[in-house]
Parts: sequence; C-alpha cells; structure tokens
Amino acid sequence: MHVRPKKSLGQHFLTDHNIAEKIVSALPDAPAILLEIGPGTGILTKYILEKQGIKPLFIETDREAVEYLKYTFPEIGDGLIHEDFLKLDLKTLVHDNYQIVGNLPYNISSQIFFRMLDERERVMSAVVMIQKEVAERIRTGPGSKVYGILSVLLQTWFDIEYLFTVSEKVFIPPPKVKSAVIRLSRNKTVDIGCDPDFYFTIVKAGFNQRRKTLRNALKPFLADKDTSEIEDLLPKRAEQLSVDEFIELTTHLE
Repeated sequence: MHVRPKKSLGQHFLTDHNIAEKIVSALPDAPAILLEIGPGTGILTKYILEKQGIKPLFIETDREAVEYLKYTFPEIGDGLIHEDFLKLDLKTLVHDNYQIVGNLPYNISSQIFFRMLDERERVMSAVVMIQKEVAERIRTGPGSKVYGILSVLLQTWFDIEYLFTVSEKVFIPPPKVKSAVIRLSRNKTVDIGCDPDFYFTIVKAGFNQRRKTLRNALKPFLADKDTSEIEDLLPKRAEQLSVDEFIELTTHLE
C-alpha cells in the first residue's frame, strides 16, 4: 500500500526518522490529549503511539493516507479522523485542553495558526514543522520587515521557540525551501484588557497597509476619538509596534 504525495494538498512527506523522533520528543508531557494534523504516511504517528500517558487523535483529509494509516497502524482505531482540520468542529471533538503536533502543509499553515488562535484558551502547546521563512516571521520582533499579523497575534498568547532547521532533502517530494520546527507554548495571558476580536481587527488593519503610518492606516477607527494618549504611536508603522503597544492602541480606540 502506497500514498502518493498530492500537490493540491501541499503534501511533502518527511522521510527522516531521527527528525520525526525529535519532533515528538519536543512535546511537553501535558495536556494528555494530542492532535496530529495531517499524519500522511505516519512517520510522526509511529512515535506518538509509543508515547505513554497521552490520548492521541489523528486528523487526515486525504482518503488514500487514511486507508494507509488504518492498515499500517491498526491500533489507532477510532482515533483516526477523516476530516479537514480547518473545517472540523473542535469543540465537539475535544472537550479539554490539548496540544498539537504536525508537519503542516505550507499552503495552509497560516490558516492553521489562525485556527489555533481561535482555540487559544484550549491549545496549550504545539510543535509543528513549517516553512523556515514562516517560522522566522512569526517569532521575530518589531522593527523587522517580516514582522506581521501572525507575529503579533501569536506572540500575544504564545511563547514561540525556534527549535531547529530541516533540509529540503529529507522529504518526498523535496520542497523548494527549507523547513523549521517550532514550539508554541501558551503563555499566562488571560485578559488583554480589550476585546480580542477588536484587537484582531486593529492589528490586521495596521498591517494591511503596512507602508502607511498608523494614523493613515487606522483612519476609520480614529474618527471622533481623542488620540492625545496615543500620539506617540500614530506616526509609527505597524511593523514598529510591540505586542504591548498594539494592546495599548486597541484599548484606547475601544
């Protein structure tokens, strides 16, 4: 039985078992529920199933991969879910806090991170392999040209560690870029002091016109507002603001 990598699903199957073992061993011990996104040929699955004290769930959208996983790892049983992670009703599937692991398809990694942000009260950690460029972008700080929406939003609720770089040579088919493994750990932030949805809106609006100053990029939100307390922020561009400054800005505009 064989699984063909499908370009439409952004599949690049990892072949190096040492890297697979390193990814799984980078997971913290808690919480006990673990979601693997896109197990594919099961190279991570093998080590996840060896891990003690966890309840793993494997979410795979590719029918061919699902059949292969059922055949290769019969012990998975009903832990294998044939669904698209982005469309899955996670509240029904998982009732407690959980962690995430996976070699994420490059073409939807940003959407997966936004899903994690929606689930930020329950996602306690994630160890994921993504495009190296994306990994560097989301962990960088203000002042960098690659600092963006996901950098700010993920860093608001998660601590982000860059664990290691992965060569393109250990995948079938090899991607055109290098990959990286990162670990996200939920920080202690509970209340940011403003409405999180409005905070998302302000961060996105600031970066959607990143070449403009915030005074111009956020013009619709500044109308009829006393901006005296945030005058030092408005001449800046979005990429110059720290997470705390974005929170201060949103709190004032709200």
